[in-house]
Amino acid sequence: MIYEYQPKGVCSRKMCIDVEDGVVRSLKVTAGCDGNLQGIAKLVEGMPVEEVIRRLSGIRCGGKATSCPDQLAKALGEIRDKG
Repeated sequence: MIYEYQPKGVCSRKMCIDVEDGVVRSLKVTAGCDGNLQGIAKLVEGMPVEEVIRRLSGIRCGGKATSCPDQLAKALGEIRDKG
């Protein structure tokens, strides 16, 4: 199922996350650091949701309290909790 998430406190504006059976199938991010986000999308593809959350939670971007990877972890946490 594809979920849309609006990140907070970062440059990216929207994350479209396809999750099936507890596994991230694909990730598309609108705005933000394009190359880095494409890399993150490729890395998390096929990874269990719990593993993505474990690896990316708490990552900060510069002086910000969050980052795009951290926001992805938050989005996946919401998806998991709804499930």
